[in-house]
Amino acid sequence: MTPVPTSGAPRLRLRAPAHHVDPRAVTWWRLQNALSWGAVLLAVGVVLVFWRPGWLVAVGIAVAVLAVADVVVTPPIRYARHRWETTGVAVYVREGVFVEDWRVAPLSRVQTVDTRRGPLQQWLGLSTVTVTTASTAGALKIRGLDRDAAVELVERLTAATEATPGDAT
Repeated sequence: MTPVPTSGAPRLRLRAPAHHVDPRAVTWWRLQNALSWGAVLLAVGVVLVFWRPGWLVAVGIAVAVLAVADVVVTPPIRYARHRWETTGVAVYVREGVFVEDWRVAPLSRVQTVDTRRGPLQQWLGLSTVTVTTASTAGALKIRGLDRDAAVELVERLTAATEATPGDAT
C-alpha cells in the first residue's frame, strides 16, 4: 500500500463538531413545519368542503397525523444532530434528520460568509450563517444561531479567511 503524500498542510479530519445551535432553533423549526403542514391541511380541507370521497378523508387524517408527528418529533431530533464548530483551519457542520450530512471546509477555501434572518428567525432572535466555498456540494449552513453569536462568528471567519493565504478556488 502506497502512503498518500501530504503537502505539509494541517490534516483535516471529519469529526463531530463541538457546538449545538441555539435551543430556540427547536421553536423555529416547529413553526416552519407547522406552517408547511398547515398549508397542506388547508388545501385538503378546502377540497373536502366541496368533495367528500372516503379515501380523501382517510388521506386527510393520515396527513394530519404525519403533520403532528413532524411538528412534535422532528425539531428536537434536528437540534440534537445539527452541530457546528470553527477552528483555526476549518469550519465543521453536521446536520440532517433522515439523511445526515457532515461537511468540513478549510478556511483557505472560504469565498464568502453571509448571514440571513427570515421573519421567524428575526422574531426569535436567530440567524443562519452561510459559508460559501468553491465546492460543488454547495455552501455550508449553520442554521439557528443566536443573532449576536452569528455576528461574532461572521466577524471571526472573515478575519480568519483574510489571514489565510490562498485564493479560495
